[in-house]
Amino acid sequence: MNDIIWKLLRQHISKGQLIGFAIANLIGLTIVLLAVQFYRDVRPVFNDEESFIRKDYLIVTRAVTGAGAMMGNNGEFNDADISDLVEQPWCRQVGRFLNSDFAIDARLGVGNGHAMRSQFFFEAIPDEFIDIDPDEWGFNASKPEVPVIISRDYLSLYNFGFAATQGMPRISEGQAEMIPLEFTLSGNGKRENMPGRIVGFSNRLNTVIVPQEFMEWANQRYGTGIPQQPQRLIVEVSSPGDVKIEEYMDSHHYEVAGDKMSSSKANYFLTVVSGIVIAVGIIISLLSFFVLMLSIYLLLQKNTSKIQDLLLLGYSPKQVSKHYIMLVVVLNAAVLVLAIVLMLIGRMTYMGMIRAFGVSGSSVWISILVGLLIMGAITAGNIHAIRQKVNSLWLHEK
Repeated sequence: MNDIIWKLLRQHISKGQLIGFAIANLIGLTIVLLAVQFYRDVRPVFNDEESFIRKDYLIVTRAVTGAGAMMGNNGEFNDADISDLVEQPWCRQVGRFLNSDFAIDARLGVGNGHAMRSQFFFEAIPDEFIDIDPDEWGFNASKPEVPVIISRDYLSLYNFGFAATQGMPRISEGQAEMIPLEFTLSGNGKRENMPGRIVGFSNRLNTVIVPQEFMEWANQRYGTGIPQQPQRLIVEVSSPGDVKIEEYMDSHHYEVAGDKMSSSKANYFLTVVSGIVIAVGIIISLLSFFVLMLSIYLLLQKNTSKIQDLLLLGYSPKQVSKHYIMLVVVLNAAVLVLAIVLMLIGRMTYMGMIRAFGVSGSSVWISILVGLLIMGAITAGNIHAIRQKVNSLWLHEK
Protein backbone atom coordinates (compact mmCIF):
# COMPACT_ATOMS: atom_id res chain seq x y z
CA MET A 1 0.00 0.00 0.00
CA ASN A 2 2.85 2.39 0.86
CA ASP A 3 4.39 1.74 -2.57
CA ILE A 4 1.13 2.65 -4.23
CA ILE A 5 0.88 5.91 -2.27
CA TRP A 6 4.47 6.77 -3.14
CA LYS A 7 3.92 6.06 -6.85
CA LEU A 8 0.91 8.34 -6.71
CA LEU A 9 2.69 11.19 -4.94
CA ARG A 10 6.01 11.17 -6.80
CA GLN A 11 4.57 11.82 -10.25
CA HIS A 12 5.32 15.55 -10.15
CA ILE A 13 8.78 15.32 -8.58
CA SER A 14 11.31 17.39 -10.53
CA LYS A 15 14.62 15.56 -10.58
CA GLY A 16 16.34 18.68 -11.87
CA GLN A 17 15.23 20.73 -8.88
CA LEU A 18 16.33 18.05 -6.42
CA ILE A 19 19.70 17.68 -8.14
CA GLY A 20 20.13 21.45 -8.07
CA PHE A 21 19.41 21.50 -4.35
CA ALA A 22 21.80 18.63 -3.71
CA ILE A 23 24.63 20.25 -5.65
CA ALA A 24 24.15 23.66 -3.99
CA ASN A 25 23.95 22.12 -0.53
CA LEU A 26 26.96 19.92 -1.25
CA ILE A 27 29.04 22.94 -2.29
CA GLY A 28 27.98 24.98 0.74
CA LEU A 29 28.50 22.20 3.26
CA THR A 30 31.87 21.21 1.78
CA ILE A 31 33.07 24.82 2.02
CA VAL A 32 32.02 24.97 5.68
CA LEU A 33 33.68 21.67 6.59
CA LEU A 34 36.90 22.48 4.74
CA ALA A 35 37.10 25.93 6.32
CA VAL A 36 36.58 24.54 9.84
CA GLN A 37 39.11 21.75 9.33
CA PHE A 38 41.69 23.98 7.66
CA TYR A 39 41.43 26.49 10.52
CA ARG A 40 41.94 23.74 13.09
CA ASP A 41 44.85 22.22 11.17
CA VAL A 42 46.86 25.39 10.52
CA ARG A 43 46.14 27.33 13.71
CA PRO A 44 49.11 25.73 15.58
CA VAL A 45 51.43 27.37 13.03
CA PHE A 46 50.43 30.80 14.36
CA ASN A 47 50.19 29.91 18.04
CA ASP A 48 53.11 29.49 20.39
CA GLU A 49 51.26 27.38 22.95
CA GLU A 50 52.85 26.97 26.36
CA SER A 51 51.58 24.83 29.16
CA PHE A 52 51.72 27.57 31.78
CA ILE A 53 50.72 30.83 30.06
CA ARG A 54 47.85 31.19 27.63
CA LYS A 55 48.00 32.73 24.18
CA ASP A 56 45.73 35.68 24.98
CA TYR A 57 48.36 37.34 27.19
CA LEU A 58 50.74 40.09 26.09
CA ILE A 59 53.94 41.18 27.89
CA VAL A 60 54.12 44.98 27.72
CA THR A 61 57.12 47.25 28.41
CA ARG A 62 57.95 50.86 27.71
CA ALA A 63 60.10 51.53 24.68
CA VAL A 64 63.69 52.33 25.70
CA THR A 65 65.09 55.44 24.02
CA GLY A 66 68.52 57.00 24.24
CA ALA A 67 67.16 60.28 25.60
CA GLY A 68 65.08 58.50 28.19
CA ALA A 69 68.02 56.41 29.38
CA MET A 70 70.25 59.49 29.71
CA MET A 71 67.58 61.30 31.76
CA GLY A 72 67.25 58.35 34.14
CA ASN A 73 63.86 57.17 32.91
CA ASN A 74 63.70 53.54 34.03
CA GLY A 75 60.52 52.70 32.14
CA GLU A 76 58.21 52.12 35.10
CA PHE A 77 54.42 52.02 34.82
CA ASN A 78 52.49 54.15 37.28
CA ASP A 79 48.95 53.62 38.54
CA ALA A 80 47.51 55.99 35.91
CA ASP A 81 49.14 54.01 33.10
CA ILE A 82 47.70 50.77 34.43
CA SER A 83 44.24 52.26 34.95
CA ASP A 84 44.22 53.53 31.37
CA LEU A 85 45.13 50.05 30.11
CA VAL A 86 42.37 48.43 32.16
CA GLU A 87 39.79 50.80 30.67
CA GLN A 88 40.52 49.71 27.08
CA PRO A 89 37.66 47.64 25.57
CA TRP A 90 40.00 44.85 24.45
CA CYS A 91 41.64 44.52 27.89
CA ARG A 92 40.34 41.92 30.32
CA GLN A 93 42.82 42.35 33.16
CA VAL A 94 46.35 43.61 33.86
CA GLY A 95 48.97 42.00 36.08
CA ARG A 96 52.16 43.59 37.39
CA PHE A 97 55.59 42.03 37.28
CA LEU A 98 57.08 42.05 40.76
CA ASN A 99 60.89 42.17 40.87
CA SER A 100 63.17 40.73 43.51
CA ASP A 101 64.49 43.38 45.91
CA PHE A 102 67.40 41.36 47.32
CA ALA A 103 70.58 39.59 46.20
CA ILE A 104 70.29 36.06 44.79
CA ASP A 105 73.08 33.57 44.15
CA ALA A 106 72.16 30.40 42.27
CA ARG A 107 73.98 27.07 42.08
CA LEU A 108 73.05 24.49 39.50
CA GLY A 109 74.21 20.90 39.86
CA VAL A 110 75.27 19.18 36.64
CA GLY A 111 77.09 15.86 36.92
CA ASN A 112 79.08 15.54 40.15
CA GLY A 113 78.56 18.44 42.53
CA HIS A 114 77.59 22.03 41.74
CA ALA A 115 78.99 22.83 38.33
CA MET A 116 77.55 26.31 37.79
CA ARG A 117 77.22 29.30 40.05
CA SER A 118 75.89 32.71 39.11
CA GLN A 119 74.15 35.78 40.41
CA PHE A 120 70.47 35.50 39.71
CA PHE A 121 67.19 37.42 39.69
CA PHE A 122 63.51 36.61 40.13
CA GLU A 123 60.26 38.06 38.81
CA ALA A 124 56.69 37.16 39.72
CA ILE A 125 53.26 37.68 38.20
CA PRO A 126 49.83 37.05 39.74
CA ASP A 127 48.92 33.38 39.97
CA GLU A 128 45.78 33.82 37.83
CA PHE A 129 48.06 34.41 34.84
CA ILE A 130 49.84 31.09 35.41
CA ASP A 131 48.27 27.93 34.02
CA ILE A 132 50.20 25.16 35.75
CA ASP A 133 49.49 22.25 38.07
CA PRO A 134 48.82 23.76 41.55
CA ASP A 135 50.86 20.95 43.07
CA GLU A 136 53.86 22.21 41.08
CA TRP A 137 53.31 25.88 41.87
CA GLY A 138 53.18 27.71 45.17
CA PHE A 139 55.26 28.39 48.26
CA ASN A 140 55.14 27.22 51.86
CA ALA A 141 57.38 29.18 54.25
CA SER A 142 57.42 26.29 56.72
CA LYS A 143 58.91 23.98 54.04
CA PRO A 144 60.63 26.46 51.72
CA GLU A 145 61.29 25.38 48.14
CA VAL A 146 61.26 27.73 45.16
CA PRO A 147 59.57 26.51 41.94
CA VAL A 148 60.79 28.47 38.91
CA ILE A 149 59.83 28.88 35.26
CA ILE A 150 62.79 29.93 33.13
CA SER A 151 63.34 31.04 29.56
CA ARG A 152 64.27 28.36 27.05
CA ASP A 153 66.97 30.75 25.87
CA TYR A 154 68.83 30.15 29.12
CA LEU A 155 68.91 26.42 28.51
CA SER A 156 70.09 27.01 24.94
CA LEU A 157 72.86 29.32 26.19
CA TYR A 158 74.06 26.61 28.53
CA ASN A 159 73.87 23.77 25.97
CA PHE A 160 75.40 25.61 23.01
CA GLY A 161 77.54 28.15 24.82
CA PHE A 162 78.84 27.14 28.21
CA ALA A 163 78.58 23.34 27.87
CA ALA A 164 80.05 23.28 24.35
CA THR A 165 83.16 25.22 25.38
CA GLN A 166 83.71 23.82 28.88
CA GLY A 167 83.22 20.14 28.09
CA MET A 168 80.04 19.94 30.19
CA PRO A 169 77.18 17.57 29.32
CA ARG A 170 74.22 18.96 27.44
CA ILE A 171 70.87 18.55 29.14
CA SER A 172 67.31 18.28 27.88
CA GLU A 173 64.30 20.05 29.37
CA GLY A 174 63.23 16.87 31.13
CA GLN A 175 66.68 16.43 32.63
CA ALA A 176 66.84 20.10 33.64
CA GLU A 177 63.68 19.72 35.69
CA MET A 178 65.39 16.98 37.72
CA ILE A 179 68.68 18.84 38.32
CA PRO A 180 69.02 20.19 41.88
CA LEU A 181 68.99 23.94 42.33
CA GLU A 182 70.02 25.91 45.38
CA PHE A 183 69.54 29.64 45.91
CA THR A 184 71.31 31.84 48.42
CA LEU A 185 69.06 34.76 49.35
CA SER A 186 70.69 37.69 51.10
CA GLY A 187 69.72 41.15 52.20
CA ASN A 188 68.39 43.11 55.14
CA GLY A 189 71.09 41.55 57.34
CA LYS A 190 70.03 37.97 56.49
CA ARG A 191 71.63 35.26 54.35
CA GLU A 192 69.91 31.91 53.84
CA ASN A 193 70.04 28.94 51.46
CA MET A 194 66.89 27.59 49.87
CA PRO A 195 66.36 24.66 47.44
CA GLY A 196 64.68 25.24 44.09
CA ARG A 197 63.38 23.28 41.13
CA ILE A 198 62.52 24.02 37.51
CA VAL A 199 58.84 23.33 36.73
CA GLY A 200 58.57 24.78 33.21
CA PHE A 201 60.21 26.59 30.29
CA SER A 202 59.06 29.63 28.36
CA ASN A 203 59.58 30.86 24.82
CA ARG A 204 57.69 34.06 25.53
CA LEU A 205 59.15 35.26 28.82
CA ASN A 206 62.86 36.01 28.84
CA THR A 207 63.04 35.90 32.63
CA VAL A 208 62.81 33.68 35.71
CA ILE A 209 59.29 33.44 37.14
CA VAL A 210 58.60 32.41 40.74
CA PRO A 211 55.29 32.33 42.67
CA GLN A 212 54.07 35.76 43.72
CA GLU A 213 53.47 34.44 47.23
CA PHE A 214 57.17 33.61 47.52
CA MET A 215 58.27 36.94 46.04
CA GLU A 216 56.17 38.97 48.47
CA TRP A 217 57.49 36.91 51.39
CA ALA A 218 61.11 37.17 50.25
CA ASN A 219 60.97 40.91 49.50
CA GLN A 220 59.60 41.53 52.96
CA ARG A 221 62.22 39.32 54.58
CA TYR A 222 65.32 40.24 52.58
CA GLY A 223 64.35 43.43 50.72
CA THR A 224 64.66 47.12 51.41
CA GLY A 225 60.95 47.63 51.95
CA ILE A 226 60.81 50.44 49.35
CA PRO A 227 57.62 50.17 47.22
CA GLN A 228 58.31 49.25 43.59
CA GLN A 229 56.53 50.30 40.41
CA PRO A 230 56.43 47.57 37.74
CA GLN A 231 58.61 47.86 34.67
CA ARG A 232 56.66 45.16 32.84
CA LEU A 233 52.97 44.28 32.67
CA ILE A 234 51.15 41.16 31.60
CA VAL A 235 47.88 42.02 29.86
CA GLU A 236 45.05 39.61 29.14
CA VAL A 237 43.28 40.68 25.94
CA SER A 238 40.08 39.54 24.29
CA SER A 239 41.63 39.30 20.81
CA PRO A 240 45.45 39.45 20.59
CA GLY A 241 45.47 40.31 16.88
CA ASP A 242 43.09 43.28 17.10
CA VAL A 243 44.59 46.26 15.24
CA LYS A 244 43.33 48.59 17.98
CA ILE A 245 45.80 46.99 20.38
CA GLU A 246 48.75 47.76 18.12
CA GLU A 247 47.53 51.32 17.61
CA TYR A 248 47.28 51.82 21.36
CA MET A 249 50.76 50.38 21.98
CA ASP A 250 52.30 52.58 19.30
CA SER A 251 50.58 55.75 20.51
CA HIS A 252 51.80 55.18 24.09
CA HIS A 253 55.29 54.04 23.02
CA TYR A 254 54.80 50.59 24.54
CA GLU A 255 56.44 47.44 23.24
CA VAL A 256 55.11 43.88 23.21
CA ALA A 257 57.72 41.25 24.04
CA GLY A 258 58.90 38.98 21.23
CA ASP A 259 56.93 38.54 18.02
CA LYS A 260 53.63 38.12 19.85
CA MET A 261 51.83 40.91 17.97
CA SER A 262 52.96 39.61 14.57
CA SER A 263 51.85 36.04 15.27
CA SER A 264 48.64 37.30 16.87
CA LYS A 265 47.82 39.40 13.81
CA ALA A 266 48.41 36.40 11.58
CA ASN A 267 46.19 34.30 13.82
CA TYR A 268 43.54 37.05 13.88
CA PHE A 269 43.67 37.30 10.08
CA LEU A 270 43.31 33.51 9.83
CA THR A 271 40.28 33.66 12.13
CA VAL A 272 38.64 36.45 10.11
CA VAL A 273 39.25 34.74 6.75
CA SER A 274 38.02 31.39 8.06
CA GLY A 275 34.94 33.10 9.49
CA ILE A 276 34.17 34.71 6.12
CA VAL A 277 34.58 31.41 4.27
CA ILE A 278 32.38 29.60 6.80
CA ALA A 279 29.75 32.35 6.51
CA VAL A 280 29.76 32.00 2.70
CA GLY A 281 29.32 28.24 3.01
CA ILE A 282 26.45 28.62 5.48
CA ILE A 283 24.74 31.16 3.19
CA ILE A 284 24.99 28.73 0.27
CA SER A 285 23.57 25.95 2.46
CA LEU A 286 20.70 28.18 3.58
CA LEU A 287 19.94 29.14 -0.02
CA SER A 288 19.90 25.46 -0.98
CA PHE A 289 17.55 24.84 1.94
CA PHE A 290 15.09 27.37 0.54
CA VAL A 291 15.50 25.86 -2.93
CA LEU A 292 14.50 22.46 -1.54
CA MET A 293 11.60 23.97 0.41
CA LEU A 294 10.39 25.71 -2.73
CA SER A 295 10.62 22.42 -4.62
CA ILE A 296 8.70 20.57 -1.89
CA TYR A 297 6.04 23.27 -1.71
CA LEU A 298 5.58 23.18 -5.49
CA LEU A 299 5.39 19.39 -5.36
CA LEU A 300 2.82 19.49 -2.58
CA GLN A 301 0.85 22.14 -4.44
CA LYS A 302 0.76 20.01 -7.61
CA ASN A 303 -0.32 16.99 -5.54
CA THR A 304 -2.89 18.90 -3.47
CA SER A 305 -5.88 17.05 -4.91
CA LYS A 306 -4.22 13.64 -4.50
CA ILE A 307 -3.21 14.42 -0.90
CA GLN A 308 -6.73 15.61 -0.11
CA ASP A 309 -8.17 12.43 -1.59
CA LEU A 310 -5.84 10.28 0.50
CA LEU A 311 -6.81 12.22 3.63
CA LEU A 312 -10.51 11.74 2.82
CA LEU A 313 -9.90 8.01 2.39
CA GLY A 314 -8.69 7.88 6.01
CA TYR A 315 -4.94 8.22 5.70
CA SER A 316 -3.43 10.34 8.45
CA PRO A 317 -1.25 13.41 7.72
CA LYS A 318 1.68 11.46 9.21
CA GLN A 319 1.24 8.61 6.71
CA VAL A 320 1.05 11.01 3.78
CA SER A 321 3.95 13.26 4.83
CA LYS A 322 6.38 10.47 5.72
CA HIS A 323 7.12 9.77 2.04
CA TYR A 324 8.27 13.33 1.46
CA ILE A 325 10.17 13.24 4.75
CA MET A 326 11.99 10.06 3.69
CA LEU A 327 12.92 11.74 0.41
CA VAL A 328 14.42 14.72 2.27
CA VAL A 329 16.25 12.58 4.85
CA VAL A 330 17.84 10.33 2.21
CA LEU A 331 18.83 13.31 0.07
CA ASN A 332 20.36 15.24 2.99
CA ALA A 333 22.18 12.14 4.28
CA ALA A 334 23.71 11.58 0.83
CA VAL A 335 24.82 15.23 0.70
CA LEU A 336 26.40 14.96 4.18
CA VAL A 337 28.34 11.81 3.29
CA LEU A 338 29.60 13.29 0.01
CA ALA A 339 30.59 16.55 1.74
CA ILE A 340 32.63 14.64 4.35
CA VAL A 341 34.35 12.64 1.61
CA LEU A 342 35.19 15.82 -0.34
CA MET A 343 36.44 17.48 2.87
CA LEU A 344 38.77 14.55 3.54
CA ILE A 345 40.07 14.62 -0.04
CA GLY A 346 40.68 18.36 0.18
CA ARG A 347 42.40 17.94 3.54
CA MET A 348 44.77 15.32 2.12
CA THR A 349 45.68 17.82 -0.58
CA TYR A 350 46.57 20.76 1.65
CA MET A 351 48.12 18.68 4.44
CA GLY A 352 50.92 17.73 2.07
CA MET A 353 51.76 21.44 1.82
CA ILE A 354 51.55 22.47 5.48
CA ARG A 355 53.43 19.49 6.93
CA ALA A 356 56.59 21.42 6.02
CA PHE A 357 55.72 23.72 8.94
CA GLY A 358 55.78 20.80 11.36
CA VAL A 359 51.98 20.56 11.56
CA SER A 360 50.54 17.11 12.07
CA GLY A 361 46.90 18.22 11.82
CA SER A 362 43.93 18.10 14.15
CA SER A 363 41.16 15.55 14.51
CA VAL A 364 38.44 15.64 11.84
CA TRP A 365 35.67 14.71 14.26
CA ILE A 366 34.89 18.32 15.15
CA SER A 367 34.36 19.15 11.47
CA ILE A 368 32.18 16.08 11.02
CA LEU A 369 30.15 17.12 14.07
CA VAL A 370 29.69 20.59 12.55
CA GLY A 371 28.41 18.94 9.35
CA LEU A 372 26.00 16.76 11.34
CA LEU A 373 24.66 19.79 13.21
CA ILE A 374 24.16 21.82 10.03
CA MET A 375 22.46 19.01 8.13
CA GLY A 376 20.45 18.08 11.20
CA ALA A 377 19.14 21.64 11.43
CA ILE A 378 18.35 21.76 7.69
CA THR A 379 16.61 18.37 7.81
CA ALA A 380 14.60 19.35 10.89
CA GLY A 381 13.47 22.52 9.12
CA ASN A 382 12.46 20.53 6.03
CA ILE A 383 10.48 18.01 8.08
CA HIS A 384 8.70 20.72 10.05
CA ALA A 385 7.70 22.58 6.86
CA ILE A 386 6.39 19.38 5.18
CA ARG A 387 4.30 18.44 8.20
CA GLN A 388 2.92 21.97 8.49
CA LYS A 389 1.87 21.97 4.84
CA VAL A 390 0.19 18.54 4.97
CA ASN A 391 -1.54 19.39 8.25
CA SER A 392 -2.90 22.60 6.74
CA LEU A 393 -4.46 20.56 3.89
CA TRP A 394 -5.93 18.10 6.38
CA LEU A 395 -7.42 20.91 8.49
CA HIS A 396 -8.83 22.48 5.33
CA GLU A 397 -10.61 19.25 4.49
CA LYS A 398 -12.08 19.00 7.99
